[in-house]
Parts: sequence; structure tokens; C-alpha cells
Amino acid sequence: MAQSKEQFLLGEGYLTSGIALAIARNEIQGIISDSARAKINANRQVVENIVQKGEAVYGINTGFGPLCTTMISKEETRILQTNILQSHSVGVGEPIATEIAKLMLILKLQSLAKGFSGIAETTSDRILWHIDNDAIPVVPSQGSVGASGDLAPLSHLFLPLIGLGKVQYQGEEITTATLFEKTGLSAIELGPKEGLALINGTQFILAHAVKVVEKLHSCLTQADIIGAMMIEGLQGSIKPFFSELHNLRPYKGNKHVAARVKSLLEGSEIMDDHANCDRVQDPYSLRCIPQVHGSSRNAWLHLKELVEIELNSVTDNPIVISEELTISGGSFHGQPLAMAIDYACLAASEIGNISDRRIYLALEGNSPGVPKLLMEDTGINSGYMILQYTTAALASENKGLCFPSSADSIPTSLGQEDHVSMGSIGGRKALRVLDNVEKILAIELLTAAQAFDYRKPLKSGAILNEIHQTLRQEVDFAAVDRVFADDIEKGIAIIKSQQLIQLAQSMATQENINLATEFDSEFENY
Repeated sequence: MAQSKEQFLLGEGYLTSGIALAIARNEIQGIISDSARAKINANRQVVENIVQKGEAVYGINTGFGPLCTTMISKEETRILQTNILQSHSVGVGEPIATEIAKLMLILKLQSLAKGFSGIAETTSDRILWHIDNDAIPVVPSQGSVGASGDLAPLSHLFLPLIGLGKVQYQGEEITTATLFEKTGLSAIELGPKEGLALINGTQFILAHAVKVVEKLHSCLTQADIIGAMMIEGLQGSIKPFFSELHNLRPYKGNKHVAARVKSLLEGSEIMDDHANCDRVQDPYSLRCIPQVHGSSRNAWLHLKELVEIELNSVTDNPIVISEELTISGGSFHGQPLAMAIDYACLAASEIGNISDRRIYLALEGNSPGVPKLLMEDTGINSGYMILQYTTAALASENKGLCFPSSADSIPTSLGQEDHVSMGSIGGRKALRVLDNVEKILAIELLTAAQAFDYRKPLKSGAILNEIHQTLRQEVDFAAVDRVFADDIEKGIAIIKSQQLIQLAQSMATQENINLATEFDSEFENY
């Protein structure tokens, strides 16, 4: 008998990035409880009562945006909701990743299920069906300015509810009409306000931010591990990671990084071998790992905290409190996330920037025992010279992507929406930067491992030794030139799989090595 999945109560439970991703990956099941259904139905009745009264309430019996003063008759309110999904489906560009589109469904349902949006139970159930059955709408990547929520992408996301658009289903992209033929479903009729409730909100920005939280955390943790391996390979000092130093400038991220790197370096024969050398200090790319990586950790923490607020918020408009109180406000505006995403984008870029500097440092040949270009027989061989060209190109590309999207604003909707967040652009851009950082870290892993080999027969601590041996099962030591692109692809696969993180955690448990810090609950959980 199959074991039932853990369940999460949409609209009631406290959603985190990790839980949202687990639902998207079918590891946890999202459900709508009876109490949430009662709230949805009660709020839906409030909307129906407002329609019957005939008093002007924005989005229920009026037009949208600059048409907010145009009254809509009772008979036309349902047509209006279908029309808004069609007219606002103006997205262009390549479709977003299917996982991000599925996250959008999950995050929207979490918001709607709180019972302040006037949605019908039948509509929320259909959204849940799409999630449970992995019938994920095809959503273009471009077209949102992140102001009245993510209007264009959310419109595409919900076209299948009314029988339009396309979905990814059972491994292929099909029309919604074909989906209905396969499943026996039919289009649902949206009631007053429902269309607006579906397309107002920040779920496109938020879904991208959830992925940024995950990918940036992965890059930060692996950067600490790879940085520690590079310190070993170049025989850097352990002293810059002492708590006595960081307690005098106690930024959380700095202290967290310093403690973890110090734990990775302890018990190392390589460290002991140069304990009394005459080198006074290391270059910044080694010595300032706590300050640089730590600052990016702080940026990640800020984003994580804001994302969790948004994950548990109602972000459509208007908000239906009661028959007497509906509020047309600005909770769909993406600015709170947009600025934090831009900050995280810069934080990610800096991890790639300092990683490239460590790679360059490893090639200089200034560390005793490590040859220039990380290869002994150079001249006929170029060694690792050109790998750094690639990281330089990636780091430079990232710098160009760091202009904050939220610094821009273009008026839309005939001036009704006269300040917009551009958080949708920032979210897409941050993920592009993180893809580049993963590639840079993969190349640093290769170069750090090459330098590490020149320290033999000396050994590092148990964790770094195991990581080095695991890499060598995939990528051999390079004594002569070869097609390094093949090595890089293997390194990228290792970084994307988060194998280094899992290996470090496993070895720490096995060897009773304490990698924990007082800030673990903040920096390691999301």
C-alpha cells in the first residue's frame, strides 16, 4: 500500500519557499480544507450580494484600469470576466519553465484560498486539479511590468479555465481543447470579479523569487565549500575565519560563513604544513571570503524573509472584506519583492565575481608548489589559462545584468498605472545571473581540485578530501591539455545537482564534524 503524502492546507498553512517547491515537485500535496472552503464560499456570496445591490464597486461591476468609472450591468458582469482573461493575454517570448508556471498556480491558490478575493469554489477546485494532474499552462516570459500584479502572464496561466490557451500535459504541449478531449473536462464560467482575482497578483514575480531563494542558497553554500578547497590548494591562512575576528564585526552572514569555512579547514595536514610560513596575509579573494560571501548571505536572508511574507499574503484587487467594505488598493504592486530581487541579483553576481578572482589567483603560480596555469609542462600546453577567460566573460555578463530593474518605471494603462515595479524583469534576470554563477563555480571547482592535487601526499580534512575524490571520479587530473569544455559540463552538472552540499552534510555527520552555527536556522532553512 502506497504511503500517503504529507499534506499542506492551502490558504491556512504557513507557506515557505521550500514547501511551495515540494508541492510543485509532488513531494507534498496541497489541499483545500473544509474551513478554507467555507471562507471561500462566504466571500463569494458577498460578491454576489454586491452585484445584486447594483452599487458601483471596482472590478465587480465596473470596467478595469482607466475604465474604472464605466458601469457594467448584472447581465454583462460574467462576460466581462471572460473578456479580461482574453484581452490581457498579450505575453510574448519563450515560455517560462514548467516548474515556475506550476509554482504560479500553487501561489495563486494559496492567496485565493484565504477567502478575500471573491473566487468561487468551483474555480479554486479547477486550479487544484491542474496542480494535482500536472496540466500546467504555457506562460510566455515577457509582458509583465509587475504593477497591477503580473497581468499578462497570469492571464495566460488561467486561459485553460475557460477552454483557451495551451498546457504541458503528460510530456507534451497541447491545446486546452485537446486536454478537455483527453480528460472529459469542460470550460468553467467565471462569475463577477473572478477574472480580475485571477490576473491581479504578484505570482509571476513571486514564483521567480522562490526559485532565486533556492538557487542562490545553493550557490552560496557551494561557494563556501569550493572557496575552502581553493584555500587549501593555494595554502591560504585559516586565521581570517577565526570567531575572535568576526565577533568584533558581527554581521550574521559573515559569522556564518567564517565558522563553516573554518570547520571545513580544521584537521587539515595542508594547513598544518604551512603553519609557520613567512607569508603575512592572503589576497582579498581568499582572506575576505567571510565578508563577501557573508554579505551575499545577508541579501539572501532579506529576500527569503520578504518572500515568506508574500507567500502568505493576499495580493489581488479589490479585496473583499464584507458587503460594506471592499478596498481598491495597491497590494498587487510588485515593489516590495522587486527591490529585494535586485539586491539578491547583485549578491549572486558578487559570488561569481570573487570566484573568478580566485580562479585567476590559482593560475598565477605564486603559491609554492602550484605551477603557473596549474600545469607543469606549459608552453606546448596552455593549462587552465582559457577556463578563466570563460569565467571572466560570465562575470562581466553578470555585471551588465545588475542594473536594478526596479529603478525603472514606464506608465501604463493610460496613466492609471503610472508607477510600475518591473519586478517580473528582475526575477527573470536574477535567474539568468544565477545560471552564470553556477557555471563560474563549476570552473572554480575544477581549478581548486587541480591545485589541491599538487598538495599530495598531504591531506585536507575529511569533508574536502571526500569532495575532491568524488570529483576525481568524474573529472581526471589534467597533466596535458584536453577539451576542457567536457570537464566544465561535468562540473556544471555537479553544481546543479547540489551533490557537494549533500556530500558535505553526510561526511559531517559521519565524521562528527560540527558545521552548524548559531545562525543555521535562518540561513539553512527556507
